[in-house]
Amino acid sequence: MHSNPQLLAELAGKTMYQRDPTSQALGMLLAEIRPGYARMTMTVRADMLNGHQSCHGGYIFMLADSAFAFACNSHNHNTVGAGCSIDYLAPGREGDLLTAEASEQALAGKTGVYDVKVSNGEGRTVALFRGKSHRVAGMVIEAAS
Repeated sequence: MHSNPQLLAELAGKTMYQRDPTSQALGMLLAEIRPGYARMTMTVRADMLNGHQSCHGGYIFMLADSAFAFACNSHNHNTVGAGCSIDYLAPGREGDLLTAEASEQALAGKTGVYDVKVSNGEGRTVALFRGKSHRVAGMVIEAAS
């Protein structure tokens, strides 16, 4: 039943989202998932603004990090972040719908590299994130093995 990689990615994504109160509380939505890829969205709320009235970088980071997590767990192997970096290129503003697209760049053994592009509704790049993943024991959906 779970030999279809796309179906497995969708089930893993749904399962992870149900277990992820942080992404839910921030209003993040999993818009698309496939093996090695995830796209998540989040609307910038007034309580996410910093003293310059732009989206606090921590929220942009969390959106990118969540998309990274969904992409690297899309193969149904429990995978965690081993390191990451982010470059902020433009501000997020209140009401902006931010989209984070995470794409697998490399996967060898237990290590993966993922790039995440965060953009606003006009398509302007807000941030670029690179994450390194490490596979740990277990599966997202145990019955799928």
